[in-house]
Amino acid sequence: MLVKILKEPRNAIVTQYQKLLELDGVKLKFTDEALEVIAKKAIEKKTGARALRAILDDHMVDIMYEIPKDENIGTVTITADYLEGKGAPLIEMRTVELPD
Repeated sequence: MLVKILKEPRNAIVTQYQKLLELDGVKLKFTDEALEVIAKKAIEKKTGARALRAILDDHMVDIMYEIPKDENIGTVTITADYLEGKGAPLIEMRTVELPD
């Protein structure tokens, strides 16, 4: 249920972050496992859906600050490992086409 709240409503939290990064030309993705981790953390806090934004904000603040500094970044993928403190988000650089 909480995973649906993260991504399905018109003003879903995930969609809001995707639109913010889109302003800098960056595509933001979340793995299904990452969304499950966020939901699990919210359940552990026992505050239900209210915790979703706080959990996401905690993990997105550095990304939202750092990504606009590098115009070569094309895609950022949030993974379960990143949310569990076991790694970084996956970053894909933009492909640059060289003139012939």
